[in-house]
Amino acid sequence: MLIHQMKLRSLALLGAGGWALYQLAQRLDVPDGVKPAQPFSLPRFMGRWYEIARIDHAHAHGMTNTSADYQPQLGGKVRVIQRGYHPASGHWRETRATASRLPGRADAAHLQYSIFWPVRASHIVFALDDDYQHALVSGPTHDDLWLLSRTPQIRPSARATLLEQARQAGFDTDRLLWVDQRRNTAGFSAGLPRRKLAR
Repeated sequence: MLIHQMKLRSLALLGAGGWALYQLAQRLDVPDGVKPAQPFSLPRFMGRWYEIARIDHAHAHGMTNTSADYQPQLGGKVRVIQRGYHPASGHWRETRATASRLPGRADAAHLQYSIFWPVRASHIVFALDDDYQHALVSGPTHDDLWLLSRTPQIRPSARATLLEQARQAGFDTDRLLWVDQRRNTAGFSAGLPRRKLAR
């Protein structure tokens, strides 16, 4: 009887520990000052976006010519293929993730983003022009910010607008790393076909 009770207690502790770790892996907050874009059309957001600037983070450190391809999947999910050039190795690298709307949330621009289960994080489009050519994307804190464009280079006026919108949302824009997009710019300007992504 005592052994049985000890086993039950151990299972309960394991279950509680597992649930606590799962909760820690859910980073779905919205930073103060950030409001998901309204109105927002997820289908119009699909396609390729070039990373003009970012607050640097570990998994993209040292990467240049970064971009993200948003591809619709069944069930309303989105496949996100992030690609960048790693000068130190001389190779292109890709990371695959999935994104989807948060259950029960009306904010279509607030997505949950996951590279691997069970880790999920907020992926919030909070600034977007009417033509879906420029966007600001936030993570769950003010340590995560991306300036995106449909082209590898943007006009100074568009850049100034995005920076002001980021500041108003509480971001320290002095932390931004401006991404070298020269390889992508050369291909884009020459009208070269995009590199075929592995499926």
